[in-house]
Amino acid sequence: MQGTPTEEWLAGYIVNTSSDAVMFADREGIIRLWNGGAERMFGFSAAEALGQSLDLIIPENLRVRHWDGYGRVMESGSSRYSADLLSAPALRKDGTRISTEFSMVMVKDDAGIMLGVAAIIRDVSERWQREKELKERIKALETDKAA
Repeated sequence: MQGTPTEEWLAGYIVNTSSDAVMFADREGIIRLWNGGAERMFGFSAAEALGQSLDLIIPENLRVRHWDGYGRVMESGSSRYSADLLSAPALRKDGTRISTEFSMVMVKDDAGIMLGVAAIIRDVSERWQREKELKERIKALETDKAA
């Protein structure tokens, strides 16, 4: 691109090249945007993910809870996770679970009607595992000290 890039070009470039997963799901929870970061994180190509339910990446045991919350967000048009990070496990294509943190963007039309939710997602599995191991070591040390 030559000259000054447009805002639309910049937004597309940033989303498409982000190492974090950036995705959008419509009111029904159907994936409509899936960037390269999402492909790398979850293992599904955009062709495999687009048009699919969010169940694609939601562990089965968490789906009822997820859809209850998703429905409330679609009705209310707000979520505390549009400002705070949400931590939740997710599924990769190969079936492995990963630990994620993400923020959400409420996407509304000009009349304020919810169109869906965008999410910026980061895989924090390695950090979560280190914290778990550290807690276990501290507990073991405290147990040894008490004995």
